[in-house]
Amino acid sequence: MTVSPLIWGITIVAIVALLAFDYFFHIRKAHVPTLREAAIWSSIYVGLAILFGILVWVFGGPTMGSEYFAGYITEKALSVDNLFVFLIIIASFRVPREDQQKVLLFGIVFSLIARTGFIFLGAALINSFAWVFYIFGLILLITAGNLLKPGAHNQEQTDNVMVRLAKKYFHTTDHYDGDKLFTMHEGKKALTPMLLVMLAIGGTDILFALDSIPAIFGLTQNVYIVFTATAFSLMGLRQLYFLIDGLLDRLIYLSYGLAAILAFIGVKLVLHALHENNLPFINGGEPVPVVEISTALSLSVIIGILLVTVVASLLSKAGKAQNAINNARRHAIDYLDLDYTADAAERERIYTLLTREEAQILEMDPKYRNKAKDVDKIREQIAEAHRQHKEYLGR
Repeated sequence: MTVSPLIWGITIVAIVALLAFDYFFHIRKAHVPTLREAAIWSSIYVGLAILFGILVWVFGGPTMGSEYFAGYITEKALSVDNLFVFLIIIASFRVPREDQQKVLLFGIVFSLIARTGFIFLGAALINSFAWVFYIFGLILLITAGNLLKPGAHNQEQTDNVMVRLAKKYFHTTDHYDGDKLFTMHEGKKALTPMLLVMLAIGGTDILFALDSIPAIFGLTQNVYIVFTATAFSLMGLRQLYFLIDGLLDRLIYLSYGLAAILAFIGVKLVLHALHENNLPFINGGEPVPVVEISTALSLSVIIGILLVTVVASLLSKAGKAQNAINNARRHAIDYLDLDYTADAAERERIYTLLTREEAQILEMDPKYRNKAKDVDKIREQIAEAHRQHKEYLGR
């Protein structure tokens, strides 16, 4: 089905309008969203994505509809994985909780712009060179392998090229000035950490696009479907961050699930490349008669892998232990350095979470509790947080 310029225009205007609404009605005034607010708006954005998919199915047909849903689910799963890195970046830059929404919205907008560029570049390459499918397939297989390595999400992501260049060539400060990008420091205009964290997220967004765009092109070559599935997967990511903040570490098998999905799509791409083959050193430049994987099968495999991954993670005792320990570590560190936020209620919020997680840890089987990395250091940080809180109450 060919999509008319009018439909393209309406779609782009609707997406821009949603982003503008998000900024002016939720982001402009800095605040910490409640769990209820995050849940409601996450549901609304998922509902809009599903409604759009139904319209595509009705007006574009079952093939186009199933391609959209397969692409949307895959991209949504990858975007959840991206939240791990966003969490690390935001934590390492000590972004005030009330300003985290603005950082996340910037990341979403930048990601959408970067991925749109890659989408049209990828479409142009595919239309001109069928062998690009081999490269896309290889990228996904390599990415799948990298996801299986220990420490797939680590703090090295925060020290990317854009941040290093900014710190090297511009005057920067370690202190926030509200949500300003620039401030006066030592009598000179300086970049604040707010701008640096946006550069860090922008840089990682480019790397994410290199993985996600080949993945969705492995499910459909319809540029409109690729664009809309990608856009809707990013919409609501900000609300999802606050909704599942603190629970991300619970999904201990997510990397394995995503690796399986990307490997599956990578194989699908290679098979498609063989079917369309025109490289002279493969089968004399003639197409290779291979089995091609249908969109319906792809959708079933993707949903099945995600269901198994999520259920296994949630039922895992090791997952519960890792979640509580990692959150306790994070909240102990936050409590010991509360200069990064102006929110007076933040102290009690963090301390309440810390005591709740400490209680969960004490109820665990010691074999899970003692497997944590730097367990003695975590205990010291928690003890120091208790000491400082007692001192604070005694003032």
